[in-house]
Amino acid sequence: MEIIRTVKRLEEICRAAGESGKSIGLVPTMGALHAGHKSLVDRARKENDILVVSVFVNPTQFNNPDDLRTYPRTEEADSAMLENCGADYVFMPTAEEIYPEPDTRVFDLGPVAEVMEGAMRPGHFNGVAQIVSKLFAWVRPTRAYFGEKDFQQIAVIRKMAALEGFDFDIVACPIVREADGLALSSRNVRLTAEGRAIAPQIHSLLEKSRQLKEQGLKPAEVARATAEAIDSVAGLTTEYYQIVDALTMQPVDDWSDAGAEGTVGCVTVYCDNVRLIDNIRY
Repeated sequence: MEIIRTVKRLEEICRAAGESGKSIGLVPTMGALHAGHKSLVDRARKENDILVVSVFVNPTQFNNPDDLRTYPRTEEADSAMLENCGADYVFMPTAEEIYPEPDTRVFDLGPVAEVMEGAMRPGHFNGVAQIVSKLFAWVRPTRAYFGEKDFQQIAVIRKMAALEGFDFDIVACPIVREADGLALSSRNVRLTAEGRAIAPQIHSLLEKSRQLKEQGLKPAEVARATAEAIDSVAGLTTEYYQIVDALTMQPVDDWSDAGAEGTVGCVTVYCDNVRLIDNIRY
């Protein structure tokens, strides 16, 4: 496994692989890797000749400076995990290498980026589009892999790829959870013991919300009741819970309004001042 620090070297390797007809799998990450990331890496390893993993905490997608400052960074452990997983190349650049000049591009991402995370974190998705578009252009992967915990982000990346003319597979991979249901996240390490004990109730209450749909409640009613249930747990505070079309990310008035991919409920909850996201299909 080779650790790459420069864009020039990354482009050289990926160009050579492409010219030789080899398929390239790309897994973009912000490091602090866990079993959720491993599931993406393992799948990419099986489906491609060359595996490239990026590890970079991207400053342009953080609208909260404290969140950027406290985001976990575990480069040595990440490298060991990726070597064990069979990664060929790990791209670990500095911010100066990625942004020698400020990236002033503004992407017209449309409605998928205007709701939920887009509304709560101004500029976040534009920052995601900036870094992912750079990685796509440098690597030119055959397939790029993203976890469905960041469900809305995948829709945004698909939109960005269409805008920029990237024509390759964007592969969405299922959420990986702890045995008690908590969605794996790099932020989980920041939870106190008390917070870690109550955080699994987020997923538990999302699961129970399916019963409300079966009882005939409309999407907005299910969302409101679920948010209230989460908020009733001491130590949990819902920022939003919305039930949306799984492709457009737009709220649906009735279950039958959703398109071919159905509906998904997306939630953000504060626990121990740690911002946790999760989602569930209906």
